[in-house]
Amino acid sequence: MTHEGFDTVYLILSGTTTAARCPEILRGLVGLGFASVLAIPTEHAARTVSGRELADVPGAQLVESYFDLAIRPRPPRGVVLFAPCSFNSLNKLAAGVADTLALSVVAEAIGRRTPVIVAPSLNQPLLDHPVARASLRTLPSWGVTLVGPVDTGDGPRLAPTEQLLDAVRPLVAGR
Repeated sequence: MTHEGFDTVYLILSGTTTAARCPEILRGLVGLGFASVLAIPTEHAARTVSGRELADVPGAQLVESYFDLAIRPRPPRGVVLFAPCSFNSLNKLAAGVADTLALSVVAEAIGRRTPVIVAPSLNQPLLDHPVARASLRTLPSWGVTLVGPVDTGDGPRLAPTEQLLDAVRPLVAGR
């Protein structure tokens, strides 16, 4: 895995209840100093956070199509933060399934060996599922960094925003 600095960061988000935190996460990514901050939601993410909420974050850009100029002709090299990553997306990613724009961008980054940080947002029964456990073993073997859920007393949830930003911070160009 390369440790060079990057000008571009992607926030990939899937449809979990914690996706409502993504505007806050985007603001944090913008604040880290990336030249380009791109948000790419899965289709199910729209059930918990609107595209407008993401697009309204100053300095961030919402990408919803392969035809978006920000990623044509090919998504630029950059850091990928997949937060929150749902049970479905986690297991698709570990199985090599890239059937959406969001999963394709993550799969390309893994293939390019650029930094990929995955932050699962799973409850305890889903964390205990055999397929999720296998996926959580597979992804690090490919160079993916995991930022695990945190339990503050109500069961596991997406890690705090500052912890997610701490995983990305050393990868900003110029640091």
